[in-house]
Amino acid sequence: MIRCVILDDEPLAHQVLEHYIAETPGFTLVAKFRNAVEAFEYLGKNKIDLLFLDIEMPLVNGVNFLKALPNAPKTIFTTAYKQYAFDGFELNAIDYLLKPFSYERFEKAVAKVEKPAATTDAITNTLVIKDKDGLLNIKQQDILYIEGCKDYVKIITEQKVHIIYHTLKGILERLNTAVFFQAHRSYIVNKMEVSRIAQDRPGPQQPNPYSDW
Repeated sequence: MIRCVILDDEPLAHQVLEHYIAETPGFTLVAKFRNAVEAFEYLGKNKIDLLFLDIEMPLVNGVNFLKALPNAPKTIFTTAYKQYAFDGFELNAIDYLLKPFSYERFEKAVAKVEKPAATTDAITNTLVIKDKDGLLNIKQQDILYIEGCKDYVKIITEQKVHIIYHTLKGILERLNTAVFFQAHRSYIVNKMEVSRIAQDRPGPQQPNPYSDW
């Protein structure tokens, strides 16, 4: 279930979005606000999946509000002003709905949220590691596999092998688990690089030299 929050100063906008969310399977409205301060406090204490955010509101601009959030959720801007579309793009908004918008247009916007992470942005996420030269960004899609060696791990890509001081468990927690899995206590594997999974087969049974005794 995708947990949604509305921040908009217009009562009519609340009514429309509440109705659209209720009509959409897999989505639920957990909170709604007309006051940006209250919304900011709520979002700082609660994890949500999707924010419907107005732009032109009293005292605060929705663009600046989103920039101020420490951990901004996925966001769909809902506004009557076209001129903020570029700002929405810069902030990686899921979509930009111009009021008034139909349910069909709403459906197209929220459909982007429902896409499995492994087929969209998650596979291009980077893994930030610290090596002898400082911080390094490695695209997760470039990782072939990762090998654990006691207190160190080897991150193997086509271009280079990175050896860092870390635990295998700690690395796995930072990876996209839709793409990576732990195939062995010492190995994490990129599913996209697996061409065959071999099953262990028992070897030929050795004759028992004492069978005739």
